[in-house]
Amino acid sequence: MSRTEPTRMPELMSHDRADLDALLEAGVLAHLSFVDDDGTPAVLPTAVARWGDLLLAHGSTGSRWMRRVASGVPTAVSVAVVDGVIVARSAFESSLVSTSAVLFGSFAVLEGADHEAALDVLTDRMLPGRTSEVRRHTRRELAATLVLAMPIQTWSLRRSDGWPEDPEEDVAGSAWAGLLRYGAPPVTRHPAPDLRPGIPEPGSLDRVRGVR
Repeated sequence: MSRTEPTRMPELMSHDRADLDALLEAGVLAHLSFVDDDGTPAVLPTAVARWGDLLLAHGSTGSRWMRRVASGVPTAVSVAVVDGVIVARSAFESSLVSTSAVLFGSFAVLEGADHEAALDVLTDRMLPGRTSEVRRHTRRELAATLVLAMPIQTWSLRRSDGWPEDPEEDVAGSAWAGLLRYGAPPVTRHPAPDLRPGIPEPGSLDRVRGVR
């Protein structure tokens, strides 16, 4: 079976490249997973940015894990953005409002002009326009920084965003249900369309701070 073929809930999957690009514009923290040279699994959290059809990452030349990824070993990259909570009437049916993707491939080291240009892309991804506000990289800084690129070719994306799908016996109960969305203001509440009148909001909603 293909690594990008869903085994559950295929209706949540998207094969639209525009959806993947939108996710990579919204989320900056990724986790790079690979097998270390001693045969054990490893995960490297790092900032990423899309540069055309390339996924960029960077790190210190002194990082053993970064050098392992730079060697071209097969790597899976996970990126996710959480936008809220689908609050169902049971814990079983509750889930996150989220978009996530896993990209598969291998990274290669960028050098020369591409090395510095990609660093600018990564810098502006974390803080748009920052490269125009600060001095250029020194030779020493460039030499100390690995910049890696992976072609965006094989990937899988899943989006979860909808009303709770509670069974009828739970809808007839006394639990609140709906959506809790993060944003500005940090948290907004949206009662489910089939929520019976008079059911109060639970106190747990007031304790959510909306951090993505």
